[in-house]
Amino acid sequence: MSDDAILLHVSDGLARITLNRPHRMNAVDPAAIERWRDIAREVAARDDIRAVVLDAAGRAFCAGGDVRAMDELAGQTDAAGRTITALADVIHEGHLLLRDSAKPIVAAVQGPVAGGGLGFMLVADLVVASDRATFSSRYSDIGLTPDCGVSWLLPEAVGTRRALELVLTPRTLTAAEALDWGLVTEVVPADSLAGRVDELARTWLDGATAAFGEAKRLVHAARERPFAVSLDDEAVTIGRSFETPEAQARIAAFTSR
Repeated sequence: MSDDAILLHVSDGLARITLNRPHRMNAVDPAAIERWRDIAREVAARDDIRAVVLDAAGRAFCAGGDVRAMDELAGQTDAAGRTITALADVIHEGHLLLRDSAKPIVAAVQGPVAGGGLGFMLVADLVVASDRATFSSRYSDIGLTPDCGVSWLLPEAVGTRRALELVLTPRTLTAAEALDWGLVTEVVPADSLAGRVDELARTWLDGATAAFGEAKRLVHAARERPFAVSLDDEAVTIGRSFETPEAQARIAAFTSR
């Protein structure tokens, strides 16, 4: 395993992004934050990447920001708040690039997720959790407020009331509760997690890749615009998709069966 705080491996169209600070529950420090942004830029820009798996090393998925590193920053400068803001902006650039990319993303959540880790997880389009995973906010435990897109991504996933419950109370969700809330897509036994996530990613690689990307874009865009605008976009997009060689070949194969 590399010493990089976050790993990127690309093979046969699949990018695997691995959070790689298991000794700190994959909490991100300044070096990891810069690496996250740089990987997001690369993944979003590369035409040879058609699907993405986001996973993590060790027993935890992600504990958000590294509180020990934050404490060290506070002791180094009188402008620590501005430094934290700048680091949050770097994380957020990475989140936005991946969220807006045409590549479908599946997250493999093997263990605890806390704080900003929820935002890293929810950048993915699908979230498969181990039955050992847990989910909590915990920002208020150290007097901080949500970042990593949590204030937007969490209500999108579970609704405003449940999002508020998670960020305003010490509640920790089990994997089964997270599934019931809509925070994750599915829950599998721990020893089946990697196989299930790879199966989903392979489905994207073997399928109509461009169509998956357009479908992702349409669904995400719908939340922020009127129904009529989405209808117009759907009409244009399906017409454009219909003219692609991939769609023509698949339609011909379907009708010949």
